Amino acid sequence: MFLVMGITGRVGGATATHLLEQGKKVRALVRDLDKAASWVDQGVELIAGDWNDAASIERALEDVEGAFVMLPAIWTPSADFKEARGVIANYVQALTNVPVPRVVALSSMGANRTSGMGLITALSLLEQGFRDLTLPIAYVRAGGFFENFLYGLHIAGGGTLPVFYNPTNRKSTMVAANDVGAEIATLLSGAAWSAHRFIELGSMVSADEVAAQLGEAMKLDVKAFAVPRADWPGTFEQFGIPKGQSGPAEAMYEAVNAGGMDLGVAGTEHVPGATSARDVFAAAYGQTNV
Repeated sequence: MFLVMGITGRVGGATATHLLEQGKKVRALVRDLDKAASWVDQGVELIAGDWNDAASIERALEDVEGAFVMLPAIWTPSADFKEARGVIANYVQALTNVPVPRVVALSSMGANRTSGMGLITALSLLEQGFRDLTLPIAYVRAGGFFENFLYGLHIAGGGTLPVFYNPTNRKSTMVAANDVGAEIATLLSGAAWSAHRFIELGSMVSADEVAAQLGEAMKLDVKAFAVPRADWPGTFEQFGIPKGQSGPAEAMYEAVNAGGMDLGVAGTEHVPGATSARDVFAAAYGQTNV
């Protein structure tokens, strides 16, 4: 039995799917049992609870062979990242009281840095918070998700994909959520390891390449357009981030553009992505045009 956090999200769902395909038993901790009901039909054991409650995490950890843990995605965190700190403290308490044979934690490229990474600071705090745990832990430092560009399916009809990557031909680490789930499932069910491991997951891809592959999926000529720095706050507001609260997201992209998502951090392993942006876009475009 393996515990999968965030099963109703992209990475958690992909992890659970790959484990089930391996014939493994899966358990998930969920706040909304109705939202996760479809997983019951696939044989997943659901436990009602919340990553904001250490006791419910402990219940979910009982008798598992391994656990996948992650932080909630918060685009407008408090200045001190208290939301992430609270979840991390709950994980540490739960894993101390109910140690498991192995843990895989979703982290990010750039989480090796302790400042200047904006939203990725939460993942740096996660790695720091787990540092004293003596369990075998693998931190999967994923690149930027191709799925984050899916907004392009709705706005790239005019041939332009606005991005925060500048210059657009500069490559940074990117990956598909399905590849992240596949790697996590492999780590959970594969050969045992000791101590803590850091795995860089993804391949170096530019925004220009992403836009071209989006165009291939849509059968259009699509070019990446770097949103001018002065326009970032307004653009983030259009994407749903409340006015005046986009600072952490802006800082993250500034760090990415400065090389914060590049491969090759000392002391890490590297697993390249197997799924292209084209694959992600083609699958999503097909679903929206059936």
